[in-house]
Amino acid sequence: MSATVNRVLWQDEVGVPGVIRERALPTAEELGERKVLVKVQAWAMNPCDCILQTVALPFVKYPVILGQDVAGTVEAVSPAVASKFSVGDRVFGFTANNGFQEYVPLDYTLMAKIPEGIPYRDAVVFGLCITTSSFSLFGKDYLHLDYPKLGAASAKKGKSVLVWGGSSAAGSNAIQMAVGAGYDVITTCSPRNFDYVKGLGAVNVFDYGSPTVVQDVTAELDQRGECMGIYMAAGSNAAACQVSAASKQKLFVASSNPVTPADVPEGVEAKFTFGAGIGPEAFAETLPATFGGYLPEALGKGVYQIAPPPKVVSSKGLDGIQEALDTLKAGISAVKLVVESPSN
Repeated sequence: MSATVNRVLWQDEVGVPGVIRERALPTAEELGERKVLVKVQAWAMNPCDCILQTVALPFVKYPVILGQDVAGTVEAVSPAVASKFSVGDRVFGFTANNGFQEYVPLDYTLMAKIPEGIPYRDAVVFGLCITTSSFSLFGKDYLHLDYPKLGAASAKKGKSVLVWGGSSAAGSNAIQMAVGAGYDVITTCSPRNFDYVKGLGAVNVFDYGSPTVVQDVTAELDQRGECMGIYMAAGSNAAACQVSAASKQKLFVASSNPVTPADVPEGVEAKFTFGAGIGPEAFAETLPATFGGYLPEALGKGVYQIAPPPKVVSSKGLDGIQEALDTLKAGISAVKLVVESPSN
């Protein structure tokens, strides 16, 4: 490894821009048995990065390194994972609040090799959204769907799933994962993204802003027969829970957002799927759907779309991340903002 120092974007406190400082690269001993050191070539922005930069949350201690999604080249591996990754491998992965660095340690279970022909800017969009959506769809304490498999999409189960907020990053991947497992996906988004979510495999889509959306979605789910539940990928917990309450079926709601009692009508079961303290071990049960199985296989076969598509905001590396976060705060739709390394 030629580099001796690492540049890191620190969030020193809430309400201020990030500050870049140098620190030493982690040693092999510091990597431990589970980590792989990756030289980052692309970072993707997520709403949680903006929230943690602007809102004081009780479970976050500052200073902190933000950033969840990275893609790059393996620089060092521990002997324990040398059979899985090698120096020079092109990889993408997820790291909780540790990604805005030039060299990032990744847990080997939350990363995968990038299939040939896919650039870093495309592969980097998946980390956080595939982790959260798969946990919600396939986790045993949530919707507990069957895992996706190559070829399963053509073998329909005759059962449906509702993905609320289908054009979001998590929703885009939830649609594809559920379709890949053989389920019919009903979703909601704004009308300008109807064609986008249908292109991902949704069989029907409703305008989440319609005054009759709850009644319309409920009628669609009930007339189709058995619905496996609701994944609230983005948008209103209250609206998703109202569908559950109005349905003839008892529909569990798994939400990417914290669930408050005011959102949940009597008789509805709803649960937040991605809270503080969740580590790599918690995601082990969903690995067959994500980094450990279906996702890299389906990407390699060309049957899984890069979704949402990347929009490169800057090619200035860490120096361009604040610009990308400010752009995200201003609002985007059906894209994932990406910053590339100058060396990419």
